[in-house]
Amino acid sequence: LFRLTMKRLGNFSTSHSSVDSKEMKKFQLLAHKWWDEEGEYSALHSMNDIRVPFIRDALLNMSRNHYLGNPLSGVKILDVGCGGGLLSEPLARLGASVTGIDPLEDNVRTADRHKSFDPVLDKRIQYKSCSLEEIVEESMETFDVIVASEVVEHVADLEMFINCCSQVLKPEGSLFITTINKTQLSYVLGIVVAEKIIGIVPEGTHDWEKFVPPEELERLLESNGFSVKAVNGMLYNPLSGSWSWMESTSINYAMHAVKSGPQGQSSPTDDLSEMESEKRSAAAGTAV
Repeated sequence: LFRLTMKRLGNFSTSHSSVDSKEMKKFQLLAHKWWDEEGEYSALHSMNDIRVPFIRDALLNMSRNHYLGNPLSGVKILDVGCGGGLLSEPLARLGASVTGIDPLEDNVRTADRHKSFDPVLDKRIQYKSCSLEEIVEESMETFDVIVASEVVEHVADLEMFINCCSQVLKPEGSLFITTINKTQLSYVLGIVVAEKIIGIVPEGTHDWEKFVPPEELERLLESNGFSVKAVNGMLYNPLSGSWSWMESTSINYAMHAVKSGPQGQSSPTDDLSEMESEKRSAAAGTAV
């Protein structure tokens, strides 16, 4: 089934792609500015303070193996739309083996140059200039984790993008997404205030029509064999330049989803819940 799907994808990938050429042009102009912590990407730098622990803790909660100092040792991560490597590097510092992909060659060049200054990162990270669908065939069920941070609001075909994520992820692998909700508040704060008034991001970076409500993203993920584990609201404070978690998902949010395991094979958590329900039935029987 996967191979048939891939053949179909391969047939139209040249004319139909998840990469939006208009979006590429926007980011082309900023490719050399990724590592300027006070520049156009300052909000993404500070987002690491909450998105890296979110990814790390979710993975550690699912794993039985813990390596001191390198908690993500042995974990293969695909960072989709990696830009200059702002998220790839901290994940690699936690011990993960990271492949960062981005359709813009200038972004990959910047990312490659930056990691080359650190021999440890140089070994743990590999960057490629390509789209997600271009690596599907060679990377079927290859990765333990996919991160797509601030990416889905820029893709041309979200359904195709999620489908490709599912194909390159191992069964029971994790997908982490951060993005922007499609609400009136996100339009006011994300575009009017952030772009036009205080200039946190360059004008024209976002298109409100492409913002994705969490309900829609959840529906797409579930129809592609994922189970959503967490949806957390995020808030950026432009005065302090810092991010924090919040209850509401009306502006930014982070989502963690897990791909279902092989058919007919229950996961360890399923086994545990079955044991629990058996215990409860037994206890109920005794009570009667």
